[in-house]
Amino acid sequence: MPYKKIGDLPGTVQKNLPVHAQEIFLEAFNSAWDQYADPDRRRGSESREEVAFRVAWAAVEKVYAKNEKTGIWEKRRK
Repeated sequence: MPYKKIGDLPGTVQKNLPVHAQEIFLEAFNSAWDQYADPDRRRGSESREEVAFRVAWAAVEKVYAKNEKTGIWEKRRK
């Protein structure tokens, strides 16, 4: 289901991502939730939630990358 605010995001998202990345995640998840409501728009047997999570993480990874040494998500350099 869509999230109303950052505080509603899963704990793993809140614990690991900076606030700006959480905002990206929330917006992308909610957008994908609406966009992929129709099962015919999804690939294979993926659920609406699975697709929304995949889209949200992809959106975050466009702007942030996880530092392999520290495990901290950092903004990508342009």
